[in-house]
Amino acid sequence: MKDSSEQVVMDQLVEFSLDLADAAKAVAMSYFRNRIEVEHKSDLSPVTVADREVELIMREKITQQYPDHGILGEEHGLENSNFPEIWVLDPIDGTKSFITGMPTFGTLIAYLKQGRPVISVIDMPAMGERWLGVEGKTTTRNSEPCKTSSCKNLSQANIYSTSPDCFGAHELEIFNIVSQKALLRRFGGDCYSYGLLASGYIDAVIEASLEPYDYLALVPVIEGAGGVITDWEGKPLSTHSDGRVIAAATVELHTEILHLIRQ
Repeated sequence: MKDSSEQVVMDQLVEFSLDLADAAKAVAMSYFRNRIEVEHKSDLSPVTVADREVELIMREKITQQYPDHGILGEEHGLENSNFPEIWVLDPIDGTKSFITGMPTFGTLIAYLKQGRPVISVIDMPAMGERWLGVEGKTTTRNSEPCKTSSCKNLSQANIYSTSPDCFGAHELEIFNIVSQKALLRRFGGDCYSYGLLASGYIDAVIEASLEPYDYLALVPVIEGAGGVITDWEGKPLSTHSDGRVIAAATVELHTEILHLIRQ
């Protein structure tokens, strides 16, 4: 149990993470469904002025409020990597959705202490939904507690992945083996799928080729709702993970999926 001073600091960090999400939302929505130029990075993934501005405003706020914290962001990289407290930011998770007018893009914010994500936000600006995960507390959606489903068997599970394009050939083969045993499989959603998992609508999400800013903010949200999230080897996610992720509503479902992946 945290002492009172530690709890005050934690509460302040939680409120600050929500302030970051508010600031990010305002910028993102000022660009959403407006004609903006789309550029492509070296890996051919799209990026816009909105991605960069959303991240910059969050970085400015962090630097002003917590100058002794590090920052890792998708668009502007890593600074102060040796600091024990780091913010990991994905300004617009789902840029492909954003530029095509789909509302399923989100902003991901994670606060890490000694490499462990302890506070996170999945914010869906166009959907008006926000999940908050805090280590040791129940996850909330729009300030109301939420919980994963009770699904324990793959044959009864609804499984999502953002796109088959995120898998290599062997990974896609594995995903097909797993997902074809499920009750239902769907593609799309970006980070929204993980919020829906935390709220009990989706039972599992399986993905690959993710970066730390894609997955670290998912950890406190999923775990605080009663779910399990790891890499494909069943190890906890960290900044050094290989980008392959399994999130499941229950330990039993996660175990079954992990067993199939390991075969």
